[in-house]
Amino acid sequence: MDRAQKEKVVEELGQIFESSGVVVVAHYAGITVAEMQDLRAKMREAGGSVRVAKNRLAKIALEGKPCESIASLLSGMTVLAYSEDPVAAAKVAEDFAKENKKFEILGGAMGENALDRAGVEAVSKMPSREELIASIVGCIGAPASNIAGAIGAPASNIASILSTIEEKAEAA
Repeated sequence: MDRAQKEKVVEELGQIFESSGVVVVAHYAGITVAEMQDLRAKMREAGGSVRVAKNRLAKIALEGKPCESIASLLSGMTVLAYSEDPVAAAKVAEDFAKENKKFEILGGAMGENALDRAGVEAVSKMPSREELIASIVGCIGAPASNIAGAIGAPASNIASILSTIEEKAEAA
């Protein structure tokens, strides 16, 4: 890799560290290519990404970024899992680590907050952005459907009364 390529990688990593809601750092020694592809697919499905980069270049990219504190985690064969959603990457990484013992989560960062192993696990248990939106919409939608039901109920009652009156009139 020549100097220009290294500078490009550092710039890309810098963008990742700045724009991600969460970055998870893990060791991946012993993981097969198929397993790594599976992790990438699951992460992509959740709206995140996985990146393997040289630790030295990642440390350079971290300088001056909010999540600079994770530089100490970058040693050995490390992989970065990240997403804009502050929960998605942590959820997928945790689920993958449960399935695959060779994938060892070291920690991560959520903005300026450094996360240890337990911190990543705690973040993964939080509801995702989509789950929060769904619950908020559910809360907002429930009163609206109750109101629509209350408004519609008298009309249906009136209609049934009118049909009963009509039936009695025809019978007489």
